[in-house]
Amino acid sequence: MSREINKDTQLCMSLSGRPGNFGTRFHNYLYQALDLNFVYKAFSTKDIESAVKGVRALGIRGCAVSMPFKEACIPFLDELDPSATAIQSVNTIVNDDGFLRAYNTDYIAVAKLLDSHKVPRDAVFALRGSGGMGKAVVAAIRDAGFKKGYIIARNEANGRALAEEYGYEWRAEVGDLPVDMVVNVTPIGMPGAQEADALSFEPQVIDRASTVFDVVVAPGGTPLIRYGHEQGKKVITGEEVAALQAVEQFVLYTGKRPSDELIEQAAAHARG
Repeated sequence: MSREINKDTQLCMSLSGRPGNFGTRFHNYLYQALDLNFVYKAFSTKDIESAVKGVRALGIRGCAVSMPFKEACIPFLDELDPSATAIQSVNTIVNDDGFLRAYNTDYIAVAKLLDSHKVPRDAVFALRGSGGMGKAVVAAIRDAGFKKGYIIARNEANGRALAEEYGYEWRAEVGDLPVDMVVNVTPIGMPGAQEADALSFEPQVIDRASTVFDVVVAPGGTPLIRYGHEQGKKVITGEEVAALQAVEQFVLYTGKRPSDELIEQAAAHARG
């Protein structure tokens, strides 16, 4: 059913440094399929404080938060759910009559994907990045039972802090380290980014791994995902993360949980 926007339509939105279409297409597909009076729109900003204040002031029901705002938005919120408190990183804001409560559904999505792809828990991983999304992924990896891994970060202070917090090691580069899974949580490979066409790990590092995991959402896959496919690796894509975390956001915004079949249809539509 097609629904016209009216005075009672509830707005949900996203804030990202480089907005894409996945979330917009995913949420709006489900709103229409379930005949819900909601609409979803992607935004960017250079003023995160004013943007969050706008969410509150305008009665925007929900707001997805992506790089680079997952930590920067925290001072302007009223309460953090335990999923966000544990890692001090936010990807979802829910507005209840002007009270802004924050969650992190990235953690849930990553945990589910590690299970569904049957990644061995004795795998040694190398994760590139140390920002808000990095915290969610590292926390999910640790809580899933992975004992040994490396945080690869150019910023030594941030990289060491993240590694030590979760019981892993920091390295500036992977080098000759033996790794079974490579994970990218940086903007490398993101459409529109400065390094959109770059591999987030050197080919010889990827060649040694059995699993390739990239949280970046890119039509047709990032350079890392495409290389992983070409080399016959097990791959976990940003589209999978985006779909699973978006379902949890959808439930928080609307109180409705779509069927698995409808979720698959929405994800396929969003990728298209």
